[in-house]
Amino acid sequence: MPIRIPANLPAYDILRSEGVNVMDEATANRQEVRPLQIGLLNLMPKKEQTETQFARLIGASPIQIELTLIRMTEHKAKNTSAEHMGSFYQSFQDIKHRNFDGLIITGAPIEHLPYEEVSYWDEMLEVMDWTQTNVLSTFGVCWGGMALIYHHHNVPKHIIPEKHFGCFRHKNLAPASPYLRGFSDDFTVPVSRWTEVREKDIAADGGLDILMHSDEVGPCLIEDKERRSLYIFNHLEYDSDTLAQEYQRDINKGKDIEVPQDYFPDDDPVKPPENRWRSHAHLLYGNWINEIYQTTNIDINNILEGDSK
Repeated sequence: MPIRIPANLPAYDILRSEGVNVMDEATANRQEVRPLQIGLLNLMPKKEQTETQFARLIGASPIQIELTLIRMTEHKAKNTSAEHMGSFYQSFQDIKHRNFDGLIITGAPIEHLPYEEVSYWDEMLEVMDWTQTNVLSTFGVCWGGMALIYHHHNVPKHIIPEKHFGCFRHKNLAPASPYLRGFSDDFTVPVSRWTEVREKDIAADGGLDILMHSDEVGPCLIEDKERRSLYIFNHLEYDSDTLAQEYQRDINKGKDIEVPQDYFPDDDPVKPPENRWRSHAHLLYGNWINEIYQTTNIDINNILEGDSK
């Protein structure tokens, strides 16, 4: 089954050209199924790029998905047109009465700030508390994951002297986890951040399980069973050239930035990077969607009451 997104969303044509099964609203309404309601709280500057990345992954599932794009209510996007935001996004205040089977909270380029100094932190607190009553499963990515684990478990983030930037080997610490079904024992994950969450801080909280870990850049994926949440601090959703775009952006700004580690062939920025994480990205998000489908209630108004299918 396909992902249900507006036919005029830029991601629609991109995904169709890649062979992803997408469906417009008119077609979806003719099918007698309840699509999974998935929200994407998009905090990234390049909204359209991020929409496409996550829609690509959750749209590969055999389950019909209806994707809702969500923005912070008062925050104004600087890198995406007001027309795009007005046409495709709803504010959190406009959708908080709804229930969702799943919610993805993306990263944000604000990791250098203490959480409490983020301009929309008060509403972010409301969002994170709301997930415990209105969302079956929450997936926090990079800053989104760090914010969730900080709020729910007081696990701090630490500023690091040099950016973790590139492709790093990771280990599968929980082969029996339904979220890592099909994963290799060792695999590559793109990383781009100036902060980290440390294992010693996580170990102090018995309710958190580290599922993926790197010897070089630390914990990657954490399951929080009590909160029905996953926290991933790295970027399996990235396109092949996303790190290259970030590298070139910083070079153009005159920043002192190293070539992303183990990313460009022969560490040569002129050579096109090869994607070595795509299959695991599809596995992770496909497994997440499958777990939601297996446990959610057919009645969206009672999603926390378990599978009624």
